[in-house]
Amino acid sequence: MTEYTPPAIWTWNKENGGRFASINRPIAGPTHDKDLPVGKHPFQLYSLATPNGVKVTVMFEELLAVGHQGAEYDAWMISIGKGDQFGSGFVDVNPNSKIPALMDRSGKTPIRIFESGAILVHLAEKFGAFLPTDPAARAECLSWLFWQMGSAPYLGGGFGHFYAYAPTKIEYAIDRFAMEVKRQLDVLDRRLGEAEYLGGAEYTIADMAVWPWYGALAKGLVYGAGEFLQVQDYKNVQRWTDAIALRPAVQRGRMVNRATGELSSQLHERHDASDFDTKTQDKLEAAS
Repeated sequence: MTEYTPPAIWTWNKENGGRFASINRPIAGPTHDKDLPVGKHPFQLYSLATPNGVKVTVMFEELLAVGHQGAEYDAWMISIGKGDQFGSGFVDVNPNSKIPALMDRSGKTPIRIFESGAILVHLAEKFGAFLPTDPAARAECLSWLFWQMGSAPYLGGGFGHFYAYAPTKIEYAIDRFAMEVKRQLDVLDRRLGEAEYLGGAEYTIADMAVWPWYGALAKGLVYGAGEFLQVQDYKNVQRWTDAIALRPAVQRGRMVNRATGELSSQLHERHDASDFDTKTQDKLEAAS
């Protein structure tokens, strides 16, 4: 490999972005005018079923499952591969142009919330659910929630990018981030060896945040890296992953705004609980 010497001033090379070159750019702001749709429910979610998107749809489904009918929501798909996140309406909700983005229209004045962790905390506090009120338990839950926010970029943007998506395999980069991801898995495994859930005895927003990333990793479902990372060795993570995957609300939440996988697992938009039975892609395609 030819050694790279950075130039004095960086310039944007559109052809050097790997798999996501078509949507990555060094500036913010909208690229086109496009209003966002608004449905009938108190919450309007604009998202895609990436790990960050799944966190929020799982939270909504869990809230509804325990009886918080005020948590009804419309979920609109944002196709990031097509650049929907750069539409003017979306940028108004999230100036960072990343999913998920939420408009809370339950009060007199609509409130925008972006960043998945902020959305989870907003909903947990609004409904008094899945976030402990005891100071010590709350601190533990929030610590693990923000652990995920700080750690996942090393998993996705670091390991995932260089192992699976980068146009060139760079041994140093893959080794560097593989080491860090295995350290993170060990952090989780040790914690889950002493507690049923990340926050302690109760299932919380910390689990909802961590599971879509590290649960999928533990099952070898992302980056084709299960064998490479020997994910089966993290027994406590495996136990926790399997338990959460059995939750009906989690199963529903994974389907919302999903555009990959089995057609029966894809619910591109969610506007009513009955949509899970009548509007998955297999049924829509069969009807057409």
